Amino acid sequence: MSLVESLSIVVPVYRSQESLPELIAELARVLPTTAARYEVILVCDGSPDDSWDVIVELAAEHAWIVGIHMMRNYGQHNALLSGIRAAQCDLIVTIDDDLQHPPSEIPKLIEKLTERVDVVYGAPEHEQHGLFRDLASQITKWALQSSMGVETARKASAFRLFRTRIREAFAQYSSTYVNIDVLLTWGTTRFTAVKVRHDPRKFGKSTYTFRKLITHALNMITGFSIVPLQLASLLGFVFAGFGALVLLYVLLNALINGALVPGFAFLASTVAIFAGAQLFALGIIGEYLARVHFRTMDRPTYTIREVIRTESAESVAE
Repeated sequence: MSLVESLSIVVPVYRSQESLPELIAELARVLPTTAARYEVILVCDGSPDDSWDVIVELAAEHAWIVGIHMMRNYGQHNALLSGIRAAQCDLIVTIDDDLQHPPSEIPKLIEKLTERVDVVYGAPEHEQHGLFRDLASQITKWALQSSMGVETARKASAFRLFRTRIREAFAQYSSTYVNIDVLLTWGTTRFTAVKVRHDPRKFGKSTYTFRKLITHALNMITGFSIVPLQLASLLGFVFAGFGALVLLYVLLNALINGALVPGFAFLASTVAIFAGAQLFALGIIGEYLARVHFRTMDRPTYTIREVIRTESAESVAE
């Protein structure tokens, strides 16, 4: 495979002091045979361990490493956004810091990037998670598909390659709720995926629990899609139709039999159904109002404490 002109690798870093040296060693082996010019951007997302100290040491050893130190923990996608905006190369690869995405698989993504493709996902051949984590992952991908509106969302992963110029579509984005995959759809609809190796986690354990993934899915749906509002409207029509049928039944029964429907249970259950539907719809509307409220507070997407950049990626080639 011929070398690409330039390549930026963006890595969100959290509790990765043990895995970072091995990740950089693997990237140092792969990148010279992949790109003519390259850089690796390590974004320390308020990690409580010594990850930033490790980044500083690695940046001193390798001129092509850029270190970004966030003021606090903002979340994986917020950290990715800061790294994407700092990238100086034509292509960007995002990869996790836990070595589950082998850097040796990067050429597979590049080979899939054709004239008709702008974004390539590295879909794992076999997931390495447990039952509940896999279930939460599938729910998240369903939510992602409803937000992105493309079938490839079912194969989305944190291991992705895309053209840097796509970031122009979300250059002004400033919300605290960030999802890189949805933002990419603002700039292109040309997505594809390729199967890649997915290794077991070597160090520590994932901070993405079942609960966090479900919360992420809900934030994704309510933050980037109007599907919940449409669902609330649909529920309103369904229960309005149900109420009309109940009213019709009561009136017909009164006309035919000369009596109303007896029994408190029937009326109470009907009232409970309607009250539940109303509360559900109000809850969804409340989620959207909360997001409008947070936008009016003008909270930053992220803030940066320190940046280490030894030299421009444009001059780096090993």
